[in-house]
Amino acid sequence: MNATQALTYLFVPGNRPERFAKALASGADRVILDLEDAVATADKAHARESIASWVASLASNDVDRLLVRINDVTSPCHLDDVLWLQTTCIKHSMLSKCETTEQVASVLAQMPPGSHVLPLIETVRGVLAASAIAEASNVSRLAFGSLDYLLDLDLPGPGFALDAAALAIAMASRAANLPPPVAGVTPELDAGQVQSDLAHARALGYGAKMCIHPMQVAVVREAFTPDAPTLAWAQRVLTQWQQSNGAGVIQVDGKMVDKPVLLRAERILASAGPFQSL
Repeated sequence: MNATQALTYLFVPGNRPERFAKALASGADRVILDLEDAVATADKAHARESIASWVASLASNDVDRLLVRINDVTSPCHLDDVLWLQTTCIKHSMLSKCETTEQVASVLAQMPPGSHVLPLIETVRGVLAASAIAEASNVSRLAFGSLDYLLDLDLPGPGFALDAAALAIAMASRAANLPPPVAGVTPELDAGQVQSDLAHARALGYGAKMCIHPMQVAVVREAFTPDAPTLAWAQRVLTQWQQSNGAGVIQVDGKMVDKPVLLRAERILASAGPFQSL
């Protein structure tokens, strides 16, 4: 994982402007202003107005931390969302239930130059097209909407079928040289459940997580932060490798260390740094 990748993506309803600044101050790497599930159809126009008014008051570095989740292409609100994007300075959007590269291109055509789309894969069609979507121009990374995927495939709950879809998205991301994908939300606010869900997602190749409450942000951040013993081990590996003058294989703590282990240690040390990019 690159040290500049965002780890936490916090949702805030687009019709709750009193929460916007709090979300931005929560410590989340990215704030997702939601125009989809969190906003009733009758409130969507007001939500767009609220977002536009607030964004106009922000410094450019704060605007760069924002994404807007727009409605999917089958929604009667989708066209209004993408036309509205033309009027804002927001350069990052999250496309709900993304299923094709054409959908990505259509959204980007309505956004300012240099904009990016974060496709949210939530359906079987989306998973099957994940490799093509990941290769599309100006895709920042992929995200997995696991709750909607359960509904689309009529699954009773988490299990092999959900993991298979999650892994397919992670593999598509890696093949396209994108950052590791963003894991879906944990509906429970219990810290232990958030940590457990994140550990499972990381085992499937995920490198970030969507959050629905500010308290989840700190839990996710802590879970991604290597503990002191792990950092110390990584530093010993790096130090002894540098002292080996290119030996190829060394011993650290009684175990053999070759190039893949060295690269793992370097990633661990890098992960303790700041996070800036999408």
